[in-house]
Amino acid sequence: MKHNTWAFAARVVIKAALLFALVNGLFAALRPLDALGRLSLYNIIVPGRERLPYGEDPARAYNLSLNNLPAMLASHVVARPKAEDELRVLLLGDSNTWGWRLQPAETLAGQINAAGLRGADGQRIVAYNLGYPIMSLTKDLLLLDAVMDAQPDLIIWLVTLESFPREKQLFPPIVQNNPERVRDLIARYGLALNAADPRFVTADFWGETLIGQRRAVADWLRLQLYGVSWAATGIDQHIPAEYTPRQSDFEPDASWQDYAEPVLLDGDALAFDVLAAGAARAGDVPLLIINEPMFISSGQNSEIRYNAFYPRWAYDAYRERLAAEAEARGWAYHDWWDAVPPAEFTDSPVHLTPAGSQQVAGMLGELILEMMDG
Repeated sequence: MKHNTWAFAARVVIKAALLFALVNGLFAALRPLDALGRLSLYNIIVPGRERLPYGEDPARAYNLSLNNLPAMLASHVVARPKAEDELRVLLLGDSNTWGWRLQPAETLAGQINAAGLRGADGQRIVAYNLGYPIMSLTKDLLLLDAVMDAQPDLIIWLVTLESFPREKQLFPPIVQNNPERVRDLIARYGLALNAADPRFVTADFWGETLIGQRRAVADWLRLQLYGVSWAATGIDQHIPAEYTPRQSDFEPDASWQDYAEPVLLDGDALAFDVLAAGAARAGDVPLLIINEPMFISSGQNSEIRYNAFYPRWAYDAYRERLAAEAEARGWAYHDWWDAVPPAEFTDSPVHLTPAGSQQVAGMLGELILEMMDG
């Protein structure tokens, strides 16, 4: 009897092990994470999020960072079917566009929508916040490529110099963890980026199994579960009452990135080819490029540096080059670098107060109406 019990237990263990191996093998072979990401409670059971999921403080905000692009977009309001009376405006950019230290209604997209803009034929103009923290034009291009199926009528891309350095293009985790998509963009547009960059996260067979992808699956599940609490509270970012204000006084330091002193910022240094790829990806959809406002210091050594991000020599060279590229390529371009008063910046040279965001949103609204009427 005891022998039969042990034999039965052994058969159960063997069958369970075989089933476990089969499930992991099928998971690795089918690679279903993209399909899984498209399955979402958002826009069906709970409302879509107003901005892309991002955050590392789930104890105080119902949000998280993940690298599954289909899951991120499926959780966003942009995944809703486009209404017949709707004109869609997509906003791309960094944490300024995403709305660091801002409630969703205070972001650029939120304030544009609050204005109730209408097209020439009475269509509702709806802005969608596709900004995402971490500065990199390639990150923006990756998101633009993934969201073009949403049928935009206008794309607004807010940029700043920190997104242009060549060595920063593959820095964001969302870029590193989507190597196939990024390599496709590199090949499609002939980008001067290394498709074999060691920072790309390329999984082996074991890494593609369910065990290897358990973190990605858990992140997808957590995003769904957070949707209920987020819908009930609207909390997708913890905004502390106290913060360290952006720096106003500086050392006599003219360095920027890896450059200790002024140099020529040419095509090898700045990724204008990635910006051009975004214009090409937009295709027939009008694209507006905005050099976003930034904090301009009048403090100690402000004759050397505009702010903690930029020495004057680097930023002035960038503005000159960006204007020249826009003119040569026929891009619709506006330079708003000094459009917002210094008092309307919070903890970084590009993060706006609600009042600063409202000012920029008003300027964007005027441009949107011009483009739509045109």
